[in-house]
Amino acid sequence: MGHLFREIRQNRELIWALALKELRVRYKRSALGFIWALLNPLMMMLILTVVFSTITRIAVEYYPIFLISALLPWTFFSQALSYSVESIVANAELLKKNRVAKSVFPLAALVANVINFLLSLIPLLLILAFLRFPFHWTWIYLPIPLIGLILFTAGCAFFFAAANVFFRDISHVVQIILSGWFYLSPVLYAIDFLPERYQPLFRFNPMLYILNGFRLAIYYGQLPTLRNVAASLSVGAVTFILGYSVFRRLERSFVFYV
Repeated sequence: MGHLFREIRQNRELIWALALKELRVRYKRSALGFIWALLNPLMMMLILTVVFSTITRIAVEYYPIFLISALLPWTFFSQALSYSVESIVANAELLKKNRVAKSVFPLAALVANVINFLLSLIPLLLILAFLRFPFHWTWIYLPIPLIGLILFTAGCAFFFAAANVFFRDISHVVQIILSGWFYLSPVLYAIDFLPERYQPLFRFNPMLYILNGFRLAIYYGQLPTLRNVAASLSVGAVTFILGYSVFRRLERSFVFYV
C-alpha cells in the first residue's frame, strides 16, 4: 500500500486534472452542465418514489428520504465503477507515450465521482427542507460509511479496470452486474421488509452494511452498532487491498494490451 500512497502523492496534480477533465467531458455541450449532478438523483428519486410508494404501495413514512439516503451512495458506487472500468483502456495513448503511474486513471475516475457525490447532497438537503424532515445530529457519522464506500469502490475499480484491459467484455459484464446488484441491495427497501427466511442470504451483500450506515444516520437518526461499523470498514478495506493487489500484479502488462 505504501507504493500506492507514494504514487498518489507524486501524481496528485495529474489525478486532480484528469478528474476535472472527466467531469468537463461528461457535461460537455450540456445546457445545464454540472446542474445534472443535482437533477439526476432528484429525477431518479421521483420516478422510484412514484413506482414504489404509490403503485406498489411500500408503506414507509417519508419514502423519498428513505430512498434517496441509500440511492445517493449507490449512484456514486455504480457511476464510479462504470467510469473506472474503462479508465485504463480509454487512456491507452497516454500510457504508451508517457511513463505515468497506471493507478492515476481509476483514481481520477473515483475522484470525479466523489465530487459528483458531494454535489448530489444538495438535492438531499433541499428535500429535507421541503418535506420538513428533521436534520438529525447523526449526520456527523456520515464520514465513516463514506470511507467504507470509497474504499470498497476503489477496490472494485482497480480490479475491474485491470480485468478490462485483457477482456474487453468486462465493461459490459459490469453493467449487467450493477443492474442486478441494485435490486439485491437495500436501496428501494430495508432488509427487514424481506421474508425472514431470505434475510441471511442478503447479509452476504457487502453493500448492505455500507448503505445501512447512510440510511441510519440520515433517515432514522441512529448510529449503527460497532459490529456494523466494523463490517462496513472491513468490507471496504479488504476489497481495496485485494483489488489493488490484482491491479499492481497486472499493471506492467497493460501497455502490451491496450
